[in-house]
Amino acid sequence: MASVGLLFVGAVLFINGAMLLGWVEARSAAPMNFFVGGLQIITPLYLIFTAEGDTDVILGASGLFLFSFTYLYVAVNLTYDLESTGLGYFCLFVAITAVVFSFLNFTRLGDPAFGVIWLHWAFLWLLFFLLLGRKRDGIGRYTGAVCAIQGWVTAWIPALLLLTGVFEGVGVPLAIGLAIFGVVVYAALVPWARRAPRTPTSATSAPSGDHAVA
Repeated sequence: MASVGLLFVGAVLFINGAMLLGWVEARSAAPMNFFVGGLQIITPLYLIFTAEGDTDVILGASGLFLFSFTYLYVAVNLTYDLESTGLGYFCLFVAITAVVFSFLNFTRLGDPAFGVIWLHWAFLWLLFFLLLGRKRDGIGRYTGAVCAIQGWVTAWIPALLLLTGVFEGVGVPLAIGLAIFGVVVYAALVPWARRAPRTPTSATSAPSGDHAVA
């Protein structure tokens, strides 16, 4: 069930990244954040209630709430045009917690692929904190690109591997590939993001710092 939720996390990350890049109008991204945020509330609750005391299952399910609350927080902010600082500092909490979950996946859960994926998410949520909580508007384009890419790389692809039953057989190679991909691509995006886009986005369509999302 968690893999189904992960598939749609890929969708919402891609849409939110596209919003930060100015491809999607801010308010039009709110429904998907509501949909996925709601799904990511139902999924961990089901997993916890059916875990029969399995602490590892409960541990894994608990991390999903970090993202469900993020998406619902984003949806509310977009719908009511709220100031972004609260969301930004919640993203800092998520980023720190994601590092802990990464460590637990490497050690306790024996899942190096998701250990690396959690580090990807920690980096992205740190960017959200800087953009929203610290008002570093200059990183909006970079954050949008990282967010959109992560929708495919850290959610859509792993979800399909899980749903087709081949994830366990590629865990270590996937972890190595994701680690190399993250270092190379995120570094390569820095000079790209510093260049002004060829076609300036109008003020009516470009999301401001307060509309930036996870």
